[in-house]
Amino acid sequence: MQFNQIFDSHAHYSNTRFDADRDELLTALPGKGVAAVLEAAYTVGSSHMAQGFAKRYPFIWCSAGIHPHDAKDAPEDLEQQLEKLTAYEKCVAIGEAGLDYHYDHSPREVQRDIFCRQAAFAVENGLPLIVHDRDAHADTLEILKKYKPKGVVHCFSGSVETAREILRLGMYIGFTGAVTFGSAKRAPLVIEAVPLDRLLVETDCPYMAPVPLRGRRCESSMIVHIAQFIAGAKNMEAQEILSQTCQNACELFGIKL
Repeated sequence: MQFNQIFDSHAHYSNTRFDADRDELLTALPGKGVAAVLEAAYTVGSSHMAQGFAKRYPFIWCSAGIHPHDAKDAPEDLEQQLEKLTAYEKCVAIGEAGLDYHYDHSPREVQRDIFCRQAAFAVENGLPLIVHDRDAHADTLEILKKYKPKGVVHCFSGSVETAREILRLGMYIGFTGAVTFGSAKRAPLVIEAVPLDRLLVETDCPYMAPVPLRGRRCESSMIVHIAQFIAGAKNMEAQEILSQTCQNACELFGIKL
């Protein structure tokens, strides 16, 4: 069956794992039912690269921001850099920004400072915030409650209770192929708790290819398997999930397809 209206709300085609065949792969995506891709930035350099993709491919939009891993290397004039980057019409979000206490590649106080600055910029400029949260649920929620940005907590890995806290803030929740892994025991319960109109699907490619493709380099057309898993948890059809999440992403990012 050919699926359509696939909106990959979080991809990293700037990753070096795509260097050998990036153009061939991206050019083929619309023929596989991919309607749109949000290329998520993680440094100022990757923000510029993401804009290059958005200018070359009509179905790609992009964000601008600093990942918590790279917070220690954020420029002092971060806000000025973001202002320049978001002047581009297809730059529709800030991030990915947030906290990662699993790897701690940047000191936690630096992560929190750079996250807060990006959250403040997003709110001041009316842009959605793409949030990275790994093993930092309490601090992430504290900052989100303080700034109250619109946006999405991507690659959600928290509990039903944490999901409800995020939903109460008016934010969306993004699911990757990780929900299909056997180790993701609470994923069906979290999916059940998230209303259809607040749900996004994403690859975070090249990472986390869904079952039954786990271990391969992930790409946007594989979202079909994530949609099928979510559909099973919600007793729906996969195409219904794809259509609704496409509409959700368009509404969050202000995109007209």
